[in-house]
Amino acid sequence: MYANYDYYRIFYYVARYGGVSQAAKVLSADQPNLTRAVKNLESALGCPLFARSRRGMTLTPEGEKLYAHVRIAFEHIEAGEAELLESRNLQSGTVFVAASEVALRGLLLPVLKKYRTRYPGVRVRISNHSTPQAVRAMQDGIADFAVVTTPVEQSASISVRPLRQFREAAVCSDAFPALCGRRVTLAELSAFPQISLAAGTMSYAFHAELFAAHGLQFAPDIEAATADQVLPMVEADLGVGFVPERFARENGRVNIIDLAEEIPPRSICLLRRRDQPLGVAARELERLILEAAET
Repeated sequence: MYANYDYYRIFYYVARYGGVSQAAKVLSADQPNLTRAVKNLESALGCPLFARSRRGMTLTPEGEKLYAHVRIAFEHIEAGEAELLESRNLQSGTVFVAASEVALRGLLLPVLKKYRTRYPGVRVRISNHSTPQAVRAMQDGIADFAVVTTPVEQSASISVRPLRQFREAAVCSDAFPALCGRRVTLAELSAFPQISLAAGTMSYAFHAELFAAHGLQFAPDIEAATADQVLPMVEADLGVGFVPERFARENGRVNIIDLAEEIPPRSICLLRRRDQPLGVAARELERLILEAAET
């Protein structure tokens, strides 16, 4: 017994759409050819697959059994075709990501390398944003999505997905020996020059809340424009700063202060507008980011 692929394909569409007429429209084929193919398949299998009436065609018990298997096969084929189509679409396009410095260094860089290796034809635009700036960029339709750090102001129009948790450390240079080699309280730390991101950023708000929780005022002497400026300023003996602990250890040129109070954890998170579907290129980058966050 032999029935070719086209017979099964026609059977699938006739069963799916309940008749030859609609299947012919979907397949852009002649009805007589489809009818002939169905009959040939029935002949090859030795059983009727459809019960025919004026109201259309319904599957017989034998047809139901066959369709259960054929449907799975053709759904896999359609999924494969859709995947290949998306891959072709990823040969060009642009993705705009609003990212904070910590998110870029703490998660995004290796993901971007993988993405560019796979899809060199897609342009990736990264803007260095604080969390509030990133939210505005998305609300204005400029950025496809944002990868930033908590805290994040909750909004009904923005979805927030935590990706990776990290902890900060207080750091100083050798110019502050009184802060090295012993446990230091926040109250003692506050007596030294402080370096922070500018007021209005969520990092500033986070540190202000940390100090306030212990009855202290957070009053930085120097405000940096971006997070990547904090460590160089600490190295230049300008004061004490808070940076992700991993960054401080990788730096090796600053001292991690043994702080008596625990600094609450923060998270790198992905922000998206709920009402804005992503294009193929942005969706694939988002998928790789989520994949990296799980490893």
